[in-house]
Amino acid sequence: MWIRHAIALVGLIGSLSVAYAQEFRIVDAGSAKDWNPSQLKPATIVFSDAAGGATDGKTNLIAFGDWARTEPAQKKFLSLFPAYSEPTVTKVASAGAAPAPVLEKLTMYVAQARFVVDRPPGSLTLAHYVTLPFLEKIDPSITHSTIAAADVNPLKDAQGTGNENTQRKWCSKRPTLICIQSSYKLEGKIPIGIMLVNKLRDSPKKVSDRIDFQSELSQLPPAEIDEAGLKELTGLDAPVAGVLEQNIFYINQIMKFGKLFAVFQADPADANKTVVTAYVALAIKASVLDERRNFDKVPVLRNLVPAQVLMGQSSFNSGNSISAGLPKYARNEIATIAGILARDK
Repeated sequence: MWIRHAIALVGLIGSLSVAYAQEFRIVDAGSAKDWNPSQLKPATIVFSDAAGGATDGKTNLIAFGDWARTEPAQKKFLSLFPAYSEPTVTKVASAGAAPAPVLEKLTMYVAQARFVVDRPPGSLTLAHYVTLPFLEKIDPSITHSTIAAADVNPLKDAQGTGNENTQRKWCSKRPTLICIQSSYKLEGKIPIGIMLVNKLRDSPKKVSDRIDFQSELSQLPPAEIDEAGLKELTGLDAPVAGVLEQNIFYINQIMKFGKLFAVFQADPADANKTVVTAYVALAIKASVLDERRNFDKVPVLRNLVPAQVLMGQSSFNSGNSISAGLPKYARNEIATIAGILARDK
């Protein structure tokens, strides 16, 4: 199982096209609540993934419980649903032990960004982006297909437990929505690591070089837009023009869930501009980040320690997508989306 943790970090939420990302410059800054739109330069994205108010630029992860306590607005909107909590799953604690219920601890990676689009809010048709071609444009390396709500994973295994939406069934009850099955083939050196792992493992079950996940992409209907809550989330007291949301509710390995959440608001100083505050939130199994000992036993795999790979601090990291580590991935994702919005006039 520890091997799977090392390999599985590379897939989810749709990765990104570098061509679009290059159109915007990213500037690392503090909290989104302090980002005054009037101070944003053209084609510039202010970005932060510091957790828990960290200022050293090194602390990118925060325990789910601490996140919920210190960032209640983020927890409300960036969890799979507002009432989401760390689930209780059935696991075998050690060899020979009987399966028993355990609280599955989660660790959050949350990136937030803000940029301005030179278009009035009324000219943005968010339904235009709730399509498979939009996802395919974001990253051709991920293959997507639409599925019916009946094809959604029943969420009864350990990976899905706790991810059932308490408010509605996934892929239902929103007029502008698509349901998606996605697959991502690992890139760079990671497939080589997989081959080594499969040769060294004392198990007949081989590790796959693909990550499969299910999600829904939707535009929030007016009835679901909590304007006061969204203003608290973004720290911007301006009318909310709309919200795009991608909920990744089933991932076969390493992550518990993911979310892309973009809030579109009127620019307080310019009626012909729209302020976009975007978030990438990923819930990582805490047990994955605790794994190190087993990797250290095999010299060739010492750079495949999950925490290092996730944070982009490993020689196995490469490219601009998840394989590069979450910080680089999130920056590229948001920059690519900004470029698409800016181009699409």
